[in-house]
Amino acid sequence: MQNIRNFVIIAHIDHGKSTLADRFLEITGTVDKRKMKAQFLDQLDLERERGITIKMAPVRMRYAIGGTEYLLNLIDTPGHSDFSYEVSRSLHAVEGAILLVDATQGIQAQTLANFRLAKAAGLTVIGAVNKVDLFEDKNDPRLRSVVDGLAKLISVKQEEILFVSGKTGKGAEELLKKVIELVPPPRQTEASDVSHARALVFDSFYDDHKGVVASVRVFDGVINSEDDIFLIATQTRSKIKEIGYFAPELRLLAKGAVIGTGEFGYVATGVRDPEKIKIGDTLVQVGAGNQKQVSLVKPLPGYKEPSPVVFVSFYPSESDEYELLEHGLEKLHLNDSALLIEPDQNEVLGRGFKVGFLGRLHFEITSERLRREFHVETVNTFPSVLYKIKTPSGWKEIVKPEDLPAEYEEILEPIIAIDIILPQENLSDIMALQKTFRMSGVTTETIGDRLQFSTKMPLAELVSDFDDQLKSATHGLASFSYELVGYEKADVVRTDILVSHEILPGLSRFFPRDSVEREARAMVAKLKKLLPRQQFNQPIQAQADGRIIARDDIAALRKDVTDYLYGGDRTRKMKLWKKQQRGKKRLNARAEVHIAPETFKELLKK
Repeated sequence: MQNIRNFVIIAHIDHGKSTLADRFLEITGTVDKRKMKAQFLDQLDLERERGITIKMAPVRMRYAIGGTEYLLNLIDTPGHSDFSYEVSRSLHAVEGAILLVDATQGIQAQTLANFRLAKAAGLTVIGAVNKVDLFEDKNDPRLRSVVDGLAKLISVKQEEILFVSGKTGKGAEELLKKVIELVPPPRQTEASDVSHARALVFDSFYDDHKGVVASVRVFDGVINSEDDIFLIATQTRSKIKEIGYFAPELRLLAKGAVIGTGEFGYVATGVRDPEKIKIGDTLVQVGAGNQKQVSLVKPLPGYKEPSPVVFVSFYPSESDEYELLEHGLEKLHLNDSALLIEPDQNEVLGRGFKVGFLGRLHFEITSERLRREFHVETVNTFPSVLYKIKTPSGWKEIVKPEDLPAEYEEILEPIIAIDIILPQENLSDIMALQKTFRMSGVTTETIGDRLQFSTKMPLAELVSDFDDQLKSATHGLASFSYELVGYEKADVVRTDILVSHEILPGLSRFFPRDSVEREARAMVAKLKKLLPRQQFNQPIQAQADGRIIARDDIAALRKDVTDYLYGGDRTRKMKLWKKQQRGKKRLNARAEVHIAPETFKELLKK
């Protein structure tokens, strides 16, 4: 174990983690130069197109210094706050972290968030400034300011911050050597029963032939392919199909070989139900033991269920594509255990699914993968959050405003703590957004030439258009990270949309009481533009607290029924007009508004 180093690269989104990982793969000869491509560890086309990492990617590398060969286990992690759960799991699997900062952007929100997670996990943190090839002189004031800020953040001298360029490879080998020098080798933990090996499941994916494949870090003992395994969180026992390591593709270990203490690898569990494999769970080697003995083994610390915070209902654009949508979501769920999927029904859009996500980007990525990989065009509802409702009979949780009970005492909404990093000259711009997004408890702190703006606000505000308005107000120079901190009493009002006096399902929203009328008028105006005119008058109304707070009308189409008449007595025209009036009354009496999925989709856009 003295020659093993386990580490991660952590950074804000788009600061060059995957590009630096490419250089490590080249330096260590892990990937043949003929096979090398940019962002090699990002396996999804969507990751390369957006330039972001969505799924963590482990890889085993070998590197020799002075005749001593070291085994290096690296995890390339996502940088967006929506995937911070994956980052936290990877940090529990390693002893060290490279904290990477873009020299042109400086410290950003997720830089701070990931650093806090790394320190909480007790890791050795090595600071590195990336993209230094964009500066001709290392003494450039802008570059020195970033170095100074990073050094202060991790409490080291400026000379200890390394300069690298993921693009050119400059400084990458020195950084790798620094990892070997500073990151401690793994050490065996104190297990309650040393006769059973223990491993942390830090990721998983589904294989049609092997079942669920778990990515593991072994903390005690060894795991070999002859063993049975037991998963503590789900009380699941299974026979191992195969074991191996990441190179970065799956590399099968020969029969009799093992994944030893301190090493990374994969275990093909043979389990077909992905719900049985939980990220952060403890995998226990059983061998010849029995389940009663295994039950005495203490789980590794840190396990918790991922909690979806954003909920969206998906419906197929064409009703006959329901099975295709179901198949696509099932496939995505096999490789993304954080998705929460439940059947749903809408009177306008038909059958669909309510899906829970870790954040708005998680939702956007999943929606895009459904379209690309499974060719499913969908209509989705407004993103919503989980509300807790106090009723006379007890507490109830809802995500759809339509499910609000007729009688309730109070509504609690989820609250987040959010850190925004921005240039100091943009402070007034962010303060202008304070009331719009219901921010409270604002504090500020200077970090180098930037400002950390910390506040609390409802999660519902974040999943609306907060990101766009923040970027607009600060000219794209601000970044943010957040975490759920609890629930608080909310003064929100359920608002329903009625067309021809019938409530339209799927369009109900919760709005803050002080802005409900403004938001309702905007929705009514938008719906008026989208709905086609009919032979009858269509009143569009917004209803809240049992009263109509906004209204507009789509006038009926007019047809001149006397156009073909000429000359003669007016009596004949009057008869036709009266007949037309009676017909319109009958139409109004049984008027039914059918909204096409295309119209519904346009209405749901921000």
